[in-house]
Amino acid sequence: MRLTSQESLISTVLSHVTGLGYGVRAATGDQRLLPFKDAERLTEVNRALDHIMPGGPFPYKKDGAIFRNNTGLLPQKPEGYYQEYTVDTAGAMNRGTRRIVQGQGGETYYTDDHYRSFIQIDPRRH
Repeated sequence: MRLTSQESLISTVLSHVTGLGYGVRAATGDQRLLPFKDAERLTEVNRALDHIMPGGPFPYKKDGAIFRNNTGLLPQKPEGYYQEYTVDTAGAMNRGTRRIVQGQGGETYYTDDHYRSFIQIDPRRH
């Protein structure tokens, strides 16, 4: 079967996007577009976001605590603007090093190295 140029382009784009680890689920409208390749991390980040987006309940006592941005890696905002949440790490004996930090404006960041670096993520389902 020969693909049309449009079908070929769509196939190429989807292959590239899924190759980067972004979740893609056609026509369901309930997938987050997260930049993670490994399934375990993708599952745990989604699970944490499923608690964060509706406002809880949260599995850890410290979830929802104020994140002070002491390193200044995130945009500077007044104290109390950011809150932090735990992302489970398989095999960790404690909360591990993975966190999601969310600002009052909805901007959302992920760190897997306990605040030494961040990537911005989109917590919404598309």
